[in-house]
Amino acid sequence: MSESSLQWDPNGRLARLFRTIIAARWWVVLIYACLLPPAAFLSMRVGQDNSIDRLIVPTDPDYIATKQFEQVFGGGEFAVLLIEADDPLAQPVVATLDRIERGLASVKGIEVNSALSMFRRGKGGFEPSVEQVDAFRAFARGTTLLKEQGLVLDHFLGVALILDVAAPEQRQAALQQIDAAIAAARQPGDGVIGVHPLGLPYVNAYLDESQRSTPRYFISFVVFVIFLNLALYRSWRTLVAFLVTLGVCLALSVGYIGLTGGTFTLVSPMVPMTILVTATATLVYLHSRYAERLPQFDAPTHHVFALVNKFVACTASVFATGIGFAALAISPIRPVHEMGIWVAVGLLLTWVTIITLFPALQSILKAPMHLADPLRQKADNEGLAAMLPRWSYRWRWPLVGTAIGLSVCGVVAIFGFPGVIAPMRLLTDPIEYLRHDSQLYLDIERFTPVIPGTSISQVWIQGGVGSMAEPDVLVGLHAFQQALEHEPGVGSAVGPTTVLRMMRYLGGEGDAWPTDPDTLEGMAATLEELVPREPTLQRFVQRHGLGQAQITVITRAIDHEAFAALTERITALWQRTTMEHPALSGLKVQSVGLAPLHAKMAQGLVPTLVESFLLTAFLIFGTFLVVFRNGTARLMAMIPSIFAILVMFLIMRLVGMSLNIATILIASTVLGTSENDQIHFFYHFLERRRTAGVEESLRYTLRVAGRAILYATLINAGGFMAFVFADLPAVRQFGVLSALAFTLSMIADFTALPAALWILWREKPDSIA
Repeated sequence: MSESSLQWDPNGRLARLFRTIIAARWWVVLIYACLLPPAAFLSMRVGQDNSIDRLIVPTDPDYIATKQFEQVFGGGEFAVLLIEADDPLAQPVVATLDRIERGLASVKGIEVNSALSMFRRGKGGFEPSVEQVDAFRAFARGTTLLKEQGLVLDHFLGVALILDVAAPEQRQAALQQIDAAIAAARQPGDGVIGVHPLGLPYVNAYLDESQRSTPRYFISFVVFVIFLNLALYRSWRTLVAFLVTLGVCLALSVGYIGLTGGTFTLVSPMVPMTILVTATATLVYLHSRYAERLPQFDAPTHHVFALVNKFVACTASVFATGIGFAALAISPIRPVHEMGIWVAVGLLLTWVTIITLFPALQSILKAPMHLADPLRQKADNEGLAAMLPRWSYRWRWPLVGTAIGLSVCGVVAIFGFPGVIAPMRLLTDPIEYLRHDSQLYLDIERFTPVIPGTSISQVWIQGGVGSMAEPDVLVGLHAFQQALEHEPGVGSAVGPTTVLRMMRYLGGEGDAWPTDPDTLEGMAATLEELVPREPTLQRFVQRHGLGQAQITVITRAIDHEAFAALTERITALWQRTTMEHPALSGLKVQSVGLAPLHAKMAQGLVPTLVESFLLTAFLIFGTFLVVFRNGTARLMAMIPSIFAILVMFLIMRLVGMSLNIATILIASTVLGTSENDQIHFFYHFLERRRTAGVEESLRYTLRVAGRAILYATLINAGGFMAFVFADLPAVRQFGVLSALAFTLSMIADFTALPAALWILWREKPDSIA
């Protein structure tokens, strides 16, 4: 059956629609010209926030509790400066620390806590004279409290910083002021080997800054599109139609994000890239059909025919991709949830643009088409289109068996095998998102063993008005804090009794906790008197009412399991301490903090992977129910994508990669995007299958859609490979692995898929039958 005998209704609704669009082409362009400026303006309003905090779900009960806690004790991001020196208590080193703290004293939104700041407040001031430095040295060496908090160590002085920031710009400004204070404080011969900034604010700032190079991803993609377009069609007019359409698709999609007040995050560059990749692949499918004019049609008729012939397949592929990404909206992880909605809406806008603006531009620019070459069709029939169906028939069982075997290995790679292979590791430590050769990463790796820990959580203690100023309650809190400090994995625990002990030590009474009832009464009275005016105490005791307190716990916990175990131990220790100190029995404790929340949200990525992938598969299968009436096609159309995804996870496991916020999205991304190829494959296969056998249908499919599938794969793989230029390892891995999965899907399109069709339809090639 030749293409000339294809049935289509030149007077059908679709044909009339496209004739109307082509006839009104200048009006169509004018409408988009009016839409483009506001869309571009809204696009410019989209902000950028790549901090790990963006992973947190605002409706999560633990998040709500943490925010309520911060309303009482204040919030902020915690950072640490480690001042390294051979003798950290030498006079020049202490003088440098003094200059740093003086430089930060006037900076709004930065709270400083160090051994020197405690000494300064306790003594009513400090000047780096020889006498006062000697007094400070004696103070620093006379207690273990400072070492336990990581403020005075063998070769380091620690400076704890609390940054009261609410936006990336504020964080960046605060860190710049810290850097400026450090630079201004340093002097030649000051004895300081280095000042090393650590902590989540620096990690967030690094992530934020590294993702601001996102435009280069899209510049590289545009260059790729230009070369691909010229190689395929050798026409500048066609190239202009492509670039204008892609530009409008991108502007409208990102403009929607700006209209809804969206903010780009760590995974957001994947949103516009997915829009561009899907749009480009769809344009290639449309234009490839347009460019080769069938001999029985004149140019205007063929233009309409090409649009009608590819409309169902292109519409189904775009909508399959869109609803596939929409499935991500079930995720409680905010960036993932937003990504799903943004891509789905963006693809809807893209679909409208492609079926209206692109045909208009093809007509206005007179994009060239050439008459179908019978000699080339004959070569196709005698070449790959003839060879591949018979080859796949001959090797059908090994091809299908290999695909199934590799897929099973992929399932084991990601989910493990009980008692033999553990599930694939989930990356939860924020520093692992940094480049491993960056100075910040190297410093964190080097100094983490030196300090008490890098993760901070809080034990929130709630009672009645004035309960925290009761002597018996203070005794119980001290006992509880001491039990926490002796818990394995806890580097330090700092609470109101720590501050009271430090005040006693500064007053020359030693740092031991008193047991004398009169002294305890005096400490309780002092606490009640000082809390309203002492900022340090307000970080640990409720300013108004004294009915709440908190203990800051510094640990090396990273993942959700470790924080969950810590919470269990805190509960057990509190119950035990309450039995020994009945005054605590009326108080309530709760573990809060951003660090456990980050770990909890990272753990939530696993159900995101499984649930959204299953929902994506279900929705795409539902699309196939509408597009394909053949039951076999509905199932077979998903095989290449699922095979590619599972083999990709197998490769990840073999090379030692871990799941993270980016790579965990590959399954839904690849399944949603690569289904375009299978839809076009099966659309044309079933188009011919109505009147021909499997062999002829495969030949026809390869001749009509084979090149387009190859080109679409190049677009998908090449587009996501642009992420290889990313600074963040997770984003680079996403790009490389996605490109690999698209390539594997295409290989399955031309091997395992035809082989499975032979098996399921139980036919033989014509010459063998």
